[in-house]
Amino acid sequence: MNSILKYFPDLTEKQTKQFAALDALYREWNSKINVISRKDIDNLYLHHVLHSLSIAKFLQFQDDSRILDFGTGGGFPGIPLAIMFPECHFKLIDGTAKKIRVATEIAKEIRLENVAAFHLRGEDEHETFDYIVSRAVMPLPDLMRIARKNMRKALICLKGGDLTEELRPFKNTATIVPISQYFDEEWFVGKNIVCVAK
Repeated sequence: MNSILKYFPDLTEKQTKQFAALDALYREWNSKINVISRKDIDNLYLHHVLHSLSIAKFLQFQDDSRILDFGTGGGFPGIPLAIMFPECHFKLIDGTAKKIRVATEIAKEIRLENVAAFHLRGEDEHETFDYIVSRAVMPLPDLMRIARKNMRKALICLKGGDLTEELRPFKNTATIVPISQYFDEEWFVGKNIVCVAK
């Protein structure tokens, strides 16, 4: 939790409580439904919550923005971003029903009212959103092929490793920002935010 407060010192009391509650909730749910690898649960805040919040350093969503978290898994990056932007509307989708159950229950427990989670594949999502966010769910060309129909402004995804081939089709439209520009922990070296504008 300290890593969240370190980089986001202006959280409201409600946001601080919501972030603080995530540790026990994810531990409890993860013991029933594996959404985070067992050995990684101790790194929840650094590897999952703060990683998700790098998007909040990159872009401040305007109030009333509609955001789709494509392939949310257990709620990343959607739940941390929804806590950070309470005036925005988040739809979380994933093709695995039990993961959506975890995201739904955690959002309910922390009274996160700007989130709705659905068991849905990206191909079957037909609404449009200002932004689509995603965390290493599939190669970018595949993701864009499915999600372009849903996107008004931009797709923002969290990606690691060598992205040369993946980004080749988007060399004129993609912005790549190293997350280590925002956070100084060693774990973020080599991890990037990739934004493809409409």
